[in-house]
Amino acid sequence: MVASSHAHRGGTGAGDRRHSSPTSIRHPSEKGALRAAGRAGFVARGVVYVLIGVLALEIAFGKGGAEADRQGALHQVASQPFGRTMLWILVVGFACMTLWRASLAVLGEGGQKKTGSRVLSAGRAAFYASVCWGTAAYAAGSGSQSGSDAKSQDWTASALKLSGGQVLVGIAGAVVFGVGVGVVVNAIRRTFLKKLDTATMSARTRKAVTALGMGGNTARGTVFVGAGVFIVVAAVRFDPHQAKGMDATLHSFAHTPVGPWLLVLVALGLVLFGVFSFACARWRRL
Repeated sequence: MVASSHAHRGGTGAGDRRHSSPTSIRHPSEKGALRAAGRAGFVARGVVYVLIGVLALEIAFGKGGAEADRQGALHQVASQPFGRTMLWILVVGFACMTLWRASLAVLGEGGQKKTGSRVLSAGRAAFYASVCWGTAAYAAGSGSQSGSDAKSQDWTASALKLSGGQVLVGIAGAVVFGVGVGVVVNAIRRTFLKKLDTATMSARTRKAVTALGMGGNTARGTVFVGAGVFIVVAAVRFDPHQAKGMDATLHSFAHTPVGPWLLVLVALGLVLFGVFSFACARWRRL
């Protein structure tokens, strides 16, 4: 009986190992792959935002010729030695970000499976899929050369032609405005620190990353707020030409009572957000 009992327990254990072994081996590797994908995505995001910020600074000081948006950033990359290779590296980075965001939509983030968080992750995954596709098309030389301004106006014009399109555009503008306000508020409240592994940072590093996150996210949110206002104006006036993408929104900051200095501050903030993205690649909890 004892032998039988031992045999039974041993058999069960072996059976458990046979059934659980593939999962136990596969799960850590899959999790590691997703973490690596997320980190690669943050690096790609950082590169693009640093370049957009630099382009915006050039505009502020009257030296800019390229558009200060993602298209302009890609053009800057393409003009460098091995630019085409660098573009395809960005494509891989954005594909990785898409994969990671999609995994959060399916599995939840940090073990939490809140519906709102998963829907938000799904939306971000769709956004980065679009960015990845656009970057790949640009790298292959088959993509549209139009920047964010033309795309924004085209979308607005198409939406205004729909039944109830004016309301739809107005809602879209309000949502973009609200997202921008939310980003600024979260930057001021420093809620982004909750997603970073600050325990492994030195005191000096934490202060630096906090400053990057506050300045960078405030600038990014300000751009969203401005773009949202222009979309709402386009809806109210029923004029798609009032809608502005990132480039025109940044240009508008130079035509405020404080002159180009608001644009300088926002441009510097976008550079900070790019560097903050690099910090996320290092310390983000994935």
